[in-house]
Amino acid sequence: MKNKITYTEHNGLYYPNLALPEQTNYPLGKYANLRLDFMKKHRRGTYTTLLTEGRLNEYLHEIDLQAHTMLNDIILHLAQERGVDEDLKAHNALQWTAEMNNIKESAEEIILQEVVYQ
Repeated sequence: MKNKITYTEHNGLYYPNLALPEQTNYPLGKYANLRLDFMKKHRRGTYTTLLTEGRLNEYLHEIDLQAHTMLNDIILHLAQERGVDEDLKAHNALQWTAEMNNIKESAEEIILQEVVYQ
């Protein structure tokens, strides 16, 4: 029987032998950790469900992958839209760096709003 519960006796009391299911063990990056912190504070039900079902690490890993993919796509799109290219980099490296830093900050703000804090 799949759902059979066993018990352990301790000082005359019986305690169920409960354990969380096995989880994946992916390393978590910046966006996964931000999402985890957000879930613990604002999405307790979802956090608890994913944890008890053994899917939390896999879910956070997927969030991290999704965020990084979106970040790269947004950076490329914004750089093309604003004309920040290799030609600018070759002729004015300081301006190129400033523009790319601005683009990266804008892209990260979008990622935080659309992926991490939703």
